[in-house]
Amino acid sequence: MTIRSVEFHILLALAQEEKHGYAILQEVAAVTDDEIQLEPGTLYRALHRMLKDGWVVESARRPAADLDDERRRYYRLTPAGRKVAVGEAERLERLVTVARAHRLLSRA
Repeated sequence: MTIRSVEFHILLALAQEEKHGYAILQEVAAVTDDEIQLEPGTLYRALHRMLKDGWVVESARRPAADLDDERRRYYRLTPAGRKVAVGEAERLERLVTVARAHRLLSRA
């Protein structure tokens, strides 16, 4: 299954810990050296699809009140979402292997 790039970036951002929307935006920008800067509307449309598909869920856990904004919604990866992320990472790894075989990338 091929997933949208934005969805994969969101899954990657949630792979280690749950995050609120703004933290997801920051994570995606950081890991792509600001090459991808998701717009809030794009993020929340993707999260809505991913909630519907069972890839993420809203988390009931909250940080301490002095570290939190009660309007924030926190999201976490589900086992199904992790499976989708792993599948996409493996698909991309196979493509990189082909690119290296065609001397489009170095081996290092």
